[in-house]
Amino acid sequence: MMKRLSFAMFIGVAFFMFFSCEENPTESSAKVPELATSEVTEIGRTSATCGGTISSDGGSIVTVRGVCWSTSQMPKVSDHKTTDGTGAGSFESEITGLTAGTNYYVRAYATNGDGTGYGSAMSFKTDDPGEPDVSTAEVSEIMPTTAKCGGTVISDGGSAVTARGVCWSTGQTPTVSDSKTTDGTGTGSFTSEITGLTAGTTYYVRAYATNSVGTSYGSAKLFYIHEPGTVTDIDGNVYQTVKIGNQWWMAENLKVTHYRNGEAIPNITDNTAWSNLSTGALCDYNNDVNNVVTYGRLYNWYAVNDSRNIAPTGWHVPTDAEWTILTNYLGGESVAGGKMKETGTTHWYGPNTGATNESGFLALPGGYRYYSGTYYGVGDYGYWWSATESDSYGAWSRNLGCSGSGVDRGSNGKRSGFSVRCVGD
Repeated sequence: MMKRLSFAMFIGVAFFMFFSCEENPTESSAKVPELATSEVTEIGRTSATCGGTISSDGGSIVTVRGVCWSTSQMPKVSDHKTTDGTGAGSFESEITGLTAGTNYYVRAYATNGDGTGYGSAMSFKTDDPGEPDVSTAEVSEIMPTTAKCGGTVISDGGSAVTARGVCWSTGQTPTVSDSKTTDGTGTGSFTSEITGLTAGTTYYVRAYATNSVGTSYGSAKLFYIHEPGTVTDIDGNVYQTVKIGNQWWMAENLKVTHYRNGEAIPNITDNTAWSNLSTGALCDYNNDVNNVVTYGRLYNWYAVNDSRNIAPTGWHVPTDAEWTILTNYLGGESVAGGKMKETGTTHWYGPNTGATNESGFLALPGGYRYYSGTYYGVGDYGYWWSATESDSYGAWSRNLGCSGSGVDRGSNGKRSGFSVRCVGD
């Protein structure tokens, strides 16, 4: 009886093993991909390069591949990852958004229909953080006690910028222990308002940025706070004045309608009448008095040269030589224009090349009146007379334009209508 029972059990076990070992025709033979992780290269403070090589797709198409990383030793695609194409073969990955001075682990991965396979883990450490990289902007809008500057934090050095601004002093290398502004945090550009300045003083200013490593500085910019003043003409117009070098200049264009002795300067609106003049006259640009507040008036050279004097007492129209003294003081004709022009594009058309107004001259684009009587160039150009005749037909002048930083010296017909700036006696 026992023999028959044992034989029956043997047959049952054999039957079970036969059918359990038979291949299931509906089950996939695919496996996850096989791959290797590349060496980590180009390691910086916040980035690195890695990649991998897929040696087998496991019998199913690789639909996504890349690298994954974390601070744990076995990173997965649920951590940080890149996506770098499909299929087998080699690929390269850019790892970004890292923290400076930190240990990381990275693995190549590849996913097919059966799952995700990984290469071996590679470890690397990002570069330690450094000081920020910062540049200093040009100084602009220089007033008797204030000015504007700023800068750009180009890089935080791998550690968050917690303070930025500008610092200034009368020494050539100001630091944050001198006077300073605080203008936000992080990278990018910023604008700073410099206050508490003293007229007649030369200052140096630098942008700064601070992170956990330390404070770095941009290059130093020099600027001068000019001594302010005023002068009043016979009509009661009050003009701001500025000392540039050893000269006192009006910081506004002349608006006067009378000579110093009280006699009127004729306002000629008709083009034909203007073109036939050989005596002093004035006009408003486009015959529009609303232009006078901003740009002053335009005068022919006969008014400039009149013995009754167009300038206020104690002042005169500058000679050609006095204009040259000014432009030489500001670095020469090739750069002086930018230092004389009002900044921005409120009045000047763009690009207003090189405009800093660091001289305080505040040149405006009042345009001009051609000898034929037509008006031209407001917003584009400013023209100013000198008191010096060039020949029987013309006189020397200076002009500035919106697309250059220089000063042009030229001879123009005496019937032209130009702006006038006066200089102190």
